[in-house]
This record gives sequence, C-alpha cells and structure tokens, in this order.
Amino acid sequence: MDTQLKSTPKDVFLQLFNIVTFYLSVIGLIMLYAQYINALLPDALNYYFTGISETVRVASSILFVSVPSYLLSAWMLNKDIANAPEKRELKLRKWLTYFTLFVSAITIIIDLMIFVYNFLNGELTLRFFLKVFVVLLVAGAVFSYYLWDLKRQNLKTNIPKILAIVLSVLVLGSIIAGFFIVGTPGAQRNRRFDDERLQNLQSIQDQAVNYWTQKNVLPPKLSDLEDSISGFKVPTDSATKLPYEYNITSPLSFELCANFATNDADFGISASAQANSPYLNSFQQNWFHNSGRVCFTRTIDPELYKQSANVVKPLPR
Repeated sequence: MDTQLKSTPKDVFLQLFNIVTFYLSVIGLIMLYAQYINALLPDALNYYFTGISETVRVASSILFVSVPSYLLSAWMLNKDIANAPEKRELKLRKWLTYFTLFVSAITIIIDLMIFVYNFLNGELTLRFFLKVFVVLLVAGAVFSYYLWDLKRQNLKTNIPKILAIVLSVLVLGSIIAGFFIVGTPGAQRNRRFDDERLQNLQSIQDQAVNYWTQKNVLPPKLSDLEDSISGFKVPTDSATKLPYEYNITSPLSFELCANFATNDADFGISASAQANSPYLNSFQQNWFHNSGRVCFTRTIDPELYKQSANVVKPLPR
C-alpha cells in the first residue's frame, strides 16, 4: 500500500505546476481588480494612471497564461485520480492542499485586521472597502474550495467542471473589462506616445528657461538649445518623426505645441487634478491636454528666474 502512495516524478511535476499556476492566477486576479478600483475610484492624492495601466497589463498577462495552465494541470490531475483514486492520498498533494488552506486563512485574518484598523482610524473609504472585499472574497473562495475538495468523497461530481467554466468566464470577462476601464492595447500605445511627448516638452521648456537665464533672451529657434557639451539634443515626436512647434509670443513668453493622440479626460485626469498628476516637473506647470494640436503657453517671471550673474571674463595677459 505504501508503495502505491509514493509520488512519481510526474506527480511531483503536476502537483507543483498546478499549485504555482493557481497562486499566480489568484495574485493576478486580485491585482487586476485592485487596479480597476483605483481607476474607477481615483484618489486625488495618489493617482498615477500610467502605473495603473501598467499593473493592469501585468495582471492581465499573468491571468492570460496562468489560468489556462492551471486548468490544464487540474484536468490532468483529476484524470490521474480518476484512473488511480489512491493518488488522492499522496502526501505531496495533502501538504500542498493544507498549505493553501493555511495561506488563504492567514490572508483572510490579515485582511480583516487591516479593515478593523482602518475603520478605527477613521480612514475607511469606498475604494478601500472594495479592495478589502476583493481580497476577502478571493481568499474565502480559495479556502472554501480546497476545504471542500479535501473532504469530498464523490469523485464523479461535475462541480470542478462547473467551477472551471465559471473561472474561465470570470477571467475572460475581467480581462475584456480592462479595455473599457483603461483602454485597448492601441489606446495604451497612444497614451505612451503622449507621455513621451509631455516629457519631451518638459525637457524643451527647461532648456528654454535655462537659455533665458543665461542670455536674458529666449532662443530664436529650438535648434539654438542644442549643446554639444551637455549633450542636449532637441527631441522630436517619435511617432510622427516631426519636430515640436515652438513660438515666441513676447520677450518673456513662449509656447510649445504638439499633436496628441489621446485626451487626458478619457483617462480620469482633469485639469483640476493636474497638481497631483505624474506629468508635472519641478516647475509645477499645467500639462493637461485634449487630443489633437495643443499648445502650452509659458511666461517667465524675471524675479523668479533671474539672469545668471556668471559672466565669462577674459583672462589677464
């Protein structure tokens, strides 16, 4: 009897592969819904859409690969058990099952502790409650399923098949929901191009202000900002390969223009929330934009950006 209960290399591989892909699936699902909550209920003090969309892509990638892998390994394990019911008593299988029950139980306890602490601290918000609920729901479902699987006697039940179908539909629906919440892959690509445009405009703005502080005049054209010593080269739009538009509107004012593919409002960013957006540089300028051609006007305050007192003097003879 003991000989029959020894794990073969195939058993070890399938059991470990199954549990690892299961953990990855759970982590990916929690990550995905946590970021959906962040996107739908943004925090004005901690809103970073680029980080949200990046985490959504990571979580979706994890689910897209790990869930089918988990379901495939679970099917193979159930097939083995159907052919050899004694494999339900393998020590490795029981160890992994009880370890999963332990992890899910600890997760539930910690999740409830965090909930009570924040409730007593008066910081309970809807977005926090939903995140706690997601973790509690997932951990509770994991604990309930593995406890049921550990105690069940009927090996011919259709419940695992039904749960597999429900899980597949849930995961597929969750991934598709991301297209409506954070945008399609094409929209995300356009957003990354717009992020790069903003970074380029900020860089040009910094160089233009520095040029004025050194020479007390705005650069006549963008090419005048290039410096072989510092290595600065005026960036261009990497999507269109066209230069950015630069216009002098007064001795102390200039505008920078670019063609954007997306609208900030479509990503939950408003002009009033710009003070907490990731697109601000050290000058705390407003970079809110709509789609299409958008110009940003900048006016230099002479008292704030005083002309440099460093004047190169000729060396004495």
